[in-house]
Amino acid sequence: MPYLQSNIPHFKCWVRREYTCNHVNYHGEFLHAMCIAVTTMPNRCLSFQVIFTGCETDDEDEPNVHGGAMWARMPITALVGDTAFDKWPEVMQVHEAQPWDCMSHTHAVYTLNRATPCPWLAKVDGEFYPAKYLFTVDYTDSEVADDPAQHKQSHVLELLDAGDWTGNIIALPNNRVRVTHPAWFETGEGAPDFLPSQHIHYSKSNLDYTLDTTQIFNNLYAEDDLEQAGKEAYGNIKMSTKEDKND
Repeated sequence: MPYLQSNIPHFKCWVRREYTCNHVNYHGEFLHAMCIAVTTMPNRCLSFQVIFTGCETDDEDEPNVHGGAMWARMPITALVGDTAFDKWPEVMQVHEAQPWDCMSHTHAVYTLNRATPCPWLAKVDGEFYPAKYLFTVDYTDSEVADDPAQHKQSHVLELLDAGDWTGNIIALPNNRVRVTHPAWFETGEGAPDFLPSQHIHYSKSNLDYTLDTTQIFNNLYAEDDLEQAGKEAYGNIKMSTKEDKND
């Protein structure tokens, strides 16, 4: 399982330029990029490896000085989707873009294929907004990641029709999103009647099963089966021997 960094389903984006200059200069300016990998570090938000394309200078009389340059660990709050906007989206606070930080260096990246065709509903700051699903990051190999009551996935999304936040890239857990697909199911309203699980489910949790070896070893090679098979094989050998003698 990957540690620290993984390739992702790459996507085009814009990077808030102030993040490339220690937040000192270039506020309100954007650089075009390809987002190609994700980094997970405990107690930090997701960050990304980006390759700058320099295409923001295509219609300008400026030299392309950024094309092909890379940046590692670009925070999620720096990223904006490569979508046509009426205006650039406002910066989100980290807790708005990703309310739960990464839980471990050890993670997996995958796409929930059955959940990709339609927009998701993303709950941000108490309001639901449509969002485009990109991929999911899941965590393990840490106390909090492997605790069933605390585990969270990070579903990476691009906000759609979200007012001043339209276009921002965010990462939300299951309890902040709903999947929509009118051909498969009707999207519910209101809070589901769920409680976080406090249980870990494993076969040896049942003491009666653990202490009963006849259940544990009740498989294709169980003793009774072997004995019966042996008896049948022995009987066939004896019959074959008798037939040979009669011949």
